[in-house]
Amino acid sequence: MAQLSNHKERIIGTHYWNPAYLIPLVEVIKTEYVSEETVSRTFEILRAGGKRPVLVQKDVPGFLANRLQHALFREAISIVEKGIATPQDVDEAIKYGFGMRVGISAPFEVMDMGGLDLTNNIHSYLFPYLEDTHQAQKLLTDHIAKGELGFKTSGHGFVERTQAEMDACNKNLVAQLIKVARALERL
Repeated sequence: MAQLSNHKERIIGTHYWNPAYLIPLVEVIKTEYVSEETVSRTFEILRAGGKRPVLVQKDVPGFLANRLQHALFREAISIVEKGIATPQDVDEAIKYGFGMRVGISAPFEVMDMGGLDLTNNIHSYLFPYLEDTHQAQKLLTDHIAKGELGFKTSGHGFVERTQAEMDACNKNLVAQLIKVARALERL
């Protein structure tokens, strides 16, 4: 789009997170043509609207946060595929483990706090065992082939859920996001 524009310097991407009324993150994606003035003005507008913009220096697939999120999803699926844990236990481990601190102390803070030498030691030991597939995993594609898409197919997905359970999940997400935002003084 920017290549065909007469004002390439004014073309910029923004990616809001869902639900946008509760998640403050907006990824601001630079094109190769965008001016610093456009970037600065976009940040000003987003901040004035109560958003937390982050700059994605290059327009790459998944931008920034989806790349991180889906790396986690890939490993979560692998853990279930390999029989290490159930989907429910994976979710519990994240919700009641490192997931609790992610909104407060994110990866680079955690690595700096623990020591880069410790991070390196863990990476050296653990990385050979982490999932490194470059395609959708069989467990995921098998569910899709069976028409099990999660909430959009009456709760048939990785975990079977009733309508009441799905409603509770959606309600809980909103309620807990509000509580977290308030507790972290972000709302």
